[in-house]
Amino acid sequence: MENNHSCSAATDNLCCFEELTENEIQLLEQNKLEVTYKKGENICKQGAFASHIIYLCQGLAKVYIENGTNSLTLKVVPRGGFIGLTSLFSENNIFQNSAMAYQDSVVRMFDMNLFRKLINENAAFASQIINILCENSVQIYNRFFSLQHKQSFGRMADILLCLSDRIFKTSEFDLNISRQELADLTGLSKEQTIRTLKSFKDDNFIEIEGKTLKITDKNSLLDISNYG
Repeated sequence: MENNHSCSAATDNLCCFEELTENEIQLLEQNKLEVTYKKGENICKQGAFASHIIYLCQGLAKVYIENGTNSLTLKVVPRGGFIGLTSLFSENNIFQNSAMAYQDSVVRMFDMNLFRKLINENAAFASQIINILCENSVQIYNRFFSLQHKQSFGRMADILLCLSDRIFKTSEFDLNISRQELADLTGLSKEQTIRTLKSFKDDNFIEIEGKTLKITDKNSLLDISNYG
């Protein structure tokens, strides 16, 4: 039986812009803003007015919810991902989550009303947006299942596989997030995160050299993620 992995931290990027006509693409281009964010800067804030849909052109970001005291990371958004799609259908036009740049990032901001207009007038484009929202929902369900039912090894294996398969799309990548940020992703303490990574390294599941991480035994990580 195939050993599948249901990623809890990211989704596959689904292309929607290819469903637009040349005129519609031109309209989007004429009504966009391009903004650069430094690592650690907020891209959007939960509860703030949402005037634009955000598309990540370069970089890496996280989406999270917060209550003023605590926060929970919901997902990692790679290049080609959207931020703020749930605001399309919010009655009060506010961002439902916050987003922060994990690394220097460039985003394009598309006017919210224009985005809604394209959805209403282009059925194929609307279908792709619905697919993206559905993928996001499944990912969030997997996220909460992982945090609720998996132990530290299972959570770490899950996140490392997500980063490899969905974010960097290679078994060897530069882990340009801090150990604390990785801890936030796994729902572990920083100390637990460091110990778990060391254990994976000692068991030859991964190699770590500086900021470079390489998955050397993916099958073992899959087993740990699925049953840990």
